[in-house]
Amino acid sequence: MSRPYVLLSVAVSIDGYIDDSTPERLLLSNAEDFARVDQVRADSDALLIGAETMRRDNPRLLVKSEERRAARVAHGLPPYPLKISVTGSGNLDPTLRFWHHGGAKLVYTTDSALQITQERLDGLAEVVSLGSDLGFALLLDDLGKRGIRRLMVEGGGQIHTAFLSQGLADEIHMAVAPIVVGDESAPRFLSSASYPGGSTRRMHLAEVRKIGDVVLLRYLPKIDASVVP
Repeated sequence: MSRPYVLLSVAVSIDGYIDDSTPERLLLSNAEDFARVDQVRADSDALLIGAETMRRDNPRLLVKSEERRAARVAHGLPPYPLKISVTGSGNLDPTLRFWHHGGAKLVYTTDSALQITQERLDGLAEVVSLGSDLGFALLLDDLGKRGIRRLMVEGGGQIHTAFLSQGLADEIHMAVAPIVVGDESAPRFLSSASYPGGSTRRMHLAEVRKIGDVVLLRYLPKIDASVVP
């Protein structure tokens, strides 16, 4: 049993925000980049978002392309990757679109929130406790046992921070949009935390790609740039 490969996917403004503070979702990617994200989803075994992102954006979190879904089926996979969320409180709205589109759903929670999470969802998803705390290493161990080889994490900031600060992220896809948000109350990609190697460690930049007016930066955070020839 091995843990899945963890890919963090995010779109940010030039000043590092993933949204603004208005009720409407800020679209940072363009159509071409959304198509790229759809392909990354199709190439993944599971997709993960946090409960706050679910509440804020109400996403369906699907592979939208019929051709990409058909390609998955042709390779013996379900048309949609497993959809995963994480909650420490159990405060999940069963009417959100996440629960009513796509294939199988899985929710990780804590012992104290297990019962309320099960009651709120009432069979809409499998609910698994990680113990007294939300341990992301344990989450990956469980996914490995389920045969998940590639996990795409789509937010939000607390979730990305947890994976990256705990040294659990293998790859980062960061799409930088030509937008400046400039709102300190808006959510950012990462929160304050202690990250592996500290502020002096440089990650390996594996790719830079222009996608219309968006730039994709692909980082490999487990590789120290100082040791790459």
